[in-house]
Amino acid sequence: MAMRLKTAGFTSFVLYEAADRLGGTWRANTYPGAACDIPAHLYSFSFAPNPDWTRKFAPQPEIEAYLNRCADDHGLRAHIRFNTEICGAHFDAATDCWRLEIVGGSEELAHFLVCACGQLNRPHIPNFNGRMAFKGSQFHSARWPRDARVNGTIVAVIGSAATAIQIVPEIAPQASRVLVFQRASNWIARKRDRAYSTFERMLYKRLPVMLRLVRSYHFWRHELRYLTFRQHSLMSFVYHAILKARVRRKQRDPTLRVAVTPDYPVGCKRVLFSNDWFQTLERPNVELVTSPIEGFTSTAIETADGRTHPVDTVIYATGFETTRYLAPMQIMGANGLTIEEVWSEGARAHRGMTVAGFPNLFMLNGPTTNLAHNSVQFMVECQVRYIISCIESVIDRGAATLAVKPDQMAASNKRLRRRLSGSVWAAGCSNWYKNTNGLITNNWSGPAFRYWLETRRVDLDELSRRAPGLHFSKPPQYTQQRWAHCCQSSNEPCLSARANFIRLSFDGA
Repeated sequence: MAMRLKTAGFTSFVLYEAADRLGGTWRANTYPGAACDIPAHLYSFSFAPNPDWTRKFAPQPEIEAYLNRCADDHGLRAHIRFNTEICGAHFDAATDCWRLEIVGGSEELAHFLVCACGQLNRPHIPNFNGRMAFKGSQFHSARWPRDARVNGTIVAVIGSAATAIQIVPEIAPQASRVLVFQRASNWIARKRDRAYSTFERMLYKRLPVMLRLVRSYHFWRHELRYLTFRQHSLMSFVYHAILKARVRRKQRDPTLRVAVTPDYPVGCKRVLFSNDWFQTLERPNVELVTSPIEGFTSTAIETADGRTHPVDTVIYATGFETTRYLAPMQIMGANGLTIEEVWSEGARAHRGMTVAGFPNLFMLNGPTTNLAHNSVQFMVECQVRYIISCIESVIDRGAATLAVKPDQMAASNKRLRRRLSGSVWAAGCSNWYKNTNGLITNNWSGPAFRYWLETRRVDLDELSRRAPGLHFSKPPQYTQQRWAHCCQSSNEPCLSARANFIRLSFDGA
């Protein structure tokens, strides 16, 4: 968002970061084996290609380094306030501004507020009986200690999904014993990973068109995967048969084979990618425990089958709180309602970005914009383009606020729910795409290309604008004609005019 704001000529903006450095989930998740399961050239930003990826599926250190490089290349560090956590915000209708409450007691104003909090940043740890009485080491995978040592120890990994299938194969050769506590099995596909040769990387660097071709290839190949997530579709049936055959072929132990074979359609839960998971489970020092956890003692984990499992270290690979979105921030709109009150039955937004009653508030990676088949970076770029167009429409038309109309938001969500009802995520299994009421709040209802079509331009009929009061005015030299000229020529006076206008929204308030 910040990179595109600068490209569009905005200079008066601030990024608030609660941590001491940037990187988001790729800063937080440093566990062994952490890597992306989307090809790196597709997971990159389209306007910031990276010819230096060393592997098809980039490991965590490379992704974190890429994000830092993007920030440096676009001069963003001067706009970032690290160690600054926003605990709440409320819309002040008298000034048409958002008042941001910062942990520590200070307050700041902003005319536009963009929440880019992500979905995978609040670790979820089940409240097991006696968990706090355990005297060994215990931590969530997203809070991996720098001094963590598993050599020669008995390690319990609670969870067997996306994080666990990366961690366990890495630590199994080092630990004396690894216990994997599985609540539900997962469909696991082959990860077609490989290293890029020096020649390939040189080719990508010297011929940027090759990067665009590779990105396009990966995008459209992944778009086809969407068809497997429609209930009762031919591709869903074929994919189910392929993955079931893979389990029979790879998991040679018949007891393990039964334990790791899911009883739900492919895609109802997140499809995982690994080349060494099944082999790791058959190691003599690895045990898959399927009996539910009853509780902890000071030195062990007890399961419902009456067994006691002594352990030294507990690693929670139990995922994140994925459906609360803006929590724990308290966001209050123009009508005096908090967003949690509006979302009492489940998070919802117009095109995943705007909520009725919350003017000039936008979200990135908001409700129903996650993808199970393609790159979320593509979705974020669609959202950024849409949000900047909304901000420009406020400025160009001399308005003070912009908000989605309630009836338009209701209509778009009704269409979305109708399409989601035919998806495999509605098939009945529990997954992190749903809230506790069973409402699918995370995933987009169609191909990524359809989202691009629906967000490629701002339909002002869907939005309501309010004229500003005396406190909010734009510079006399700022006119529609001048602005149109500036957009074409991208000269410096244009950038200054836009920056001054944004600053006036603060000064006037």
